[in-house]
Amino acid sequence: MQMIKRITDSDMLGGDPVLIDRVSRYSSRGILIDGLMNIAMMYLSESDLYKLPGGGIEDNELPKAAFLREIKEETGYEAEITHELGVIEEHKNRNHFMQLSYCYIAKAHHPSSAPSLTENELRLGMSVAWMTLDEALDVMAASLHKCQRYSAKFMLLRDRIILEHAVNFLTGQDRAKGTYF
Repeated sequence: MQMIKRITDSDMLGGDPVLIDRVSRYSSRGILIDGLMNIAMMYLSESDLYKLPGGGIEDNELPKAAFLREIKEETGYEAEITHELGVIEEHKNRNHFMQLSYCYIAKAHHPSSAPSLTENELRLGMSVAWMTLDEALDVMAASLHKCQRYSAKFMLLRDRIILEHAVNFLTGQDRAKGTYF
């Protein structure tokens, strides 16, 4: 997969970028889109922020399978991956933590169950909110603007980059050809 972006402390704090040489966590995430071109955004009521669906890859799990599992757990929807966007590295030097995220676009089929959230996701007040591409870009920008927490800013910047990359794909030449699904 192509490298979309390396996010470092310099993106948040300025200065020279510092890269961490060992991956601390592998994850899989991206956008889930329905037939009306609405995007599933995960709302975190505890912090009044929005993020994309996704999370950590479990032992012996492939990245695509992890994303589909995360979609089902967080939204309750069955889905299929329609496009690989690439990878994003987050180099959190302050925490000496590097996360590698595999990024995708998936098409929602139908809800198959209620979301199955972790205790932490429940504590954060996670719920799914469907919105247009423009609304999703707006809430991501607002979330990033108001967030003050170091690690959360990485998450939000990463998700904004994924969302922008996906929107460019969905609204570009490939969309005109109708090939994104």
